[in-house]
Amino acid sequence: MKYKLKKIDAIMVVILVIIAGIVLFKVGYIEEDGYQEPEEILPEEPPEKPIEPPTSFIPGYMKAVSPEDEGVHFNELRTSREWWYFNAVFDDHSELAGWSVAISFNHMARSDLLGTLKPDLLVVTLHGPNGEEYGGMINKQRGLGIIKPPTLEAYSPGVHVKYEKSWAEGKSPEWHVHAEDNDIDNEHEIIVDLTYFTPSGPLWTIGERSFDKSKSNIASYVFMGCNVTGIVNIDGTEYVVQGLGHHEHSWSPHIVTRGLINGWDWCHMTFDNGWNIYFSSYYPTPQVLSRKTSRINPFGSLVITTDQGRTMTVLDNVDPEIIDSDTRVFPFVTVPSTIHVTAKPGLGQLLLKSYDVQLDITIVADNTYEKVWKFPTYVGMKVGRSTVTGTLLWSDEDGEYEVELNGIGTLWSMSALF
Repeated sequence: MKYKLKKIDAIMVVILVIIAGIVLFKVGYIEEDGYQEPEEILPEEPPEKPIEPPTSFIPGYMKAVSPEDEGVHFNELRTSREWWYFNAVFDDHSELAGWSVAISFNHMARSDLLGTLKPDLLVVTLHGPNGEEYGGMINKQRGLGIIKPPTLEAYSPGVHVKYEKSWAEGKSPEWHVHAEDNDIDNEHEIIVDLTYFTPSGPLWTIGERSFDKSKSNIASYVFMGCNVTGIVNIDGTEYVVQGLGHHEHSWSPHIVTRGLINGWDWCHMTFDNGWNIYFSSYYPTPQVLSRKTSRINPFGSLVITTDQGRTMTVLDNVDPEIIDSDTRVFPFVTVPSTIHVTAKPGLGQLLLKSYDVQLDITIVADNTYEKVWKFPTYVGMKVGRSTVTGTLLWSDEDGEYEVELNGIGTLWSMSALF
């Protein structure tokens, strides 16, 4: 039987079609001319490439350490001093954002702190952006083994160093550092527990052997941009912290006396853009005469990394200039408070010289701990937080670049009379 479409049914179908057309037109599925323009799909733009300076070619052996390298060297007759140094700047995710910490275990040569008979030095400092200061440094007698245990003890392989209740241990890529101020800060109780992890190898800044630097008479290496996490306890209040830090280890022989090195400036810097810079300069001229370096400064190091040490830009032509000093050691000898540093590639970085890389930064001691040993030592030290500003310039086939630098550093300066 055939179904006969009634007139009312036809009218309803027409009404439904008209309503559907109106709805489709309103929501944009039907253009006025009845043609639907296909939606244009634009290709995704590639992410903007970060601006990074040209990097140095560094042989593999200059970026590797062994557990023996990390261990003790002052137990050998030829080595008179050895330092293990840890520092960090805490980031905005920390409960101590913008603070700096410096912890150092120092087996000094007996002549370094002349007349004190206390050559074992411990540094534990905390400095905040608003003038907060905790800790300091202390030096004690070395001890005579069985009769009196040594104050500073160290073992191999790896980092195993202990100074009373403070210690550091581990080996690349991870170390743990525990520091207690004990009688360093009589007004406060400080306990620092930090873990350092390095995502890359170090750089040997000083070393006379190509492969077995552990047997060098004088050597130094630095890990840059370590990830630092842990706890800081101040007067019973616990703070969770994280940030970027550096770990440095150096040693030198008896022939490098205080008469040859009469001062130094170090600064480990962390910048707002994630870059890190390591700067160090040793001064061979007695400070009573001059702190200016020669044009060829074999004792200067400046290293830039944009990726926590995976790649590095080494500028071996370093010219530091003391702009201002405040801590007085002797009428003519002071410890710097403002240092202007310019640096560019030297003879050791011929490939880098074609990019005309030029660094210009100013390091200002913002909040530091000062220690002065008077007669007969005449040595002054400054350790703590600094602010750093400046620019890095370079050029390549695509044009010229200028990057502004703003950051925080951990500064350590020393001046000696003679």
